Amino acid sequence: MDNLCNVTTGKVRLSYVHVFKPYAYQPGQEEKYQVTILVPKTDTETMGRINAAIEAAKQRGINEKWNGQCPPIVPTPVYDGDGTRPSDGLPFGPECKGCWVFTASSKADYPPEVVDAMCNPIINQSEVYSGIYGRVSVTFFPYAFGGKKGIGCGLGPVQKLEDGEALSGGSVSAAQAFGAPQQAMASAAAPATPYAAGFPGYIQSTMQQAGYPSATQPQPTGGINPITGQPY
Repeated sequence: MDNLCNVTTGKVRLSYVHVFKPYAYQPGQEEKYQVTILVPKTDTETMGRINAAIEAAKQRGINEKWNGQCPPIVPTPVYDGDGTRPSDGLPFGPECKGCWVFTASSKADYPPEVVDAMCNPIINQSEVYSGIYGRVSVTFFPYAFGGKKGIGCGLGPVQKLEDGEALSGGSVSAAQAFGAPQQAMASAAAPATPYAAGFPGYIQSTMQQAGYPSATQPQPTGGINPITGQPY
């Protein structure tokens, strides 16, 4: 059954990449290795195998987790990138257009292998970032906790195939935060105030670097995060 629940994707794009160090989106939340996977809708072969793996996971849930019965509605971690996020009803980010979107994760004591196109381990962590293209081995599994039942997605080995445009997640440049150099010089001559024009932008940038969701990221509303696939 486990083999039926396992899928190695075709070429996909990776976002919200945390494969070298476990990460938690909220303080006090369990830190996990995780990555959001964008599967092009044109890759019907990969999606066919993903759908089959989800069905196999449902059967495993009936046999092992759900007391012999399948719930009328079984939440799955796969979402339509052309649709809206179930967390807040807002559209997914532009990088998700034309893709199926799901997040795979593993516990902090199960780091994924991360390799290059030749299957050599990637040592330089800066080579792996949100926006690259690669392949990912994932396993779909049934869960039952807190009165909720559904299908989750476990993270296995990650292979980088090629570079891509970095997904910044809404970060800002120094010019955007503080203004052009001549503006910065002019403002430096004025008395300093704690709420200078560029200061809110700096706060926003700093919060995003610290791991707080940007406006383009799903906002926690309770239940299962539609991007991370993990409980808030």
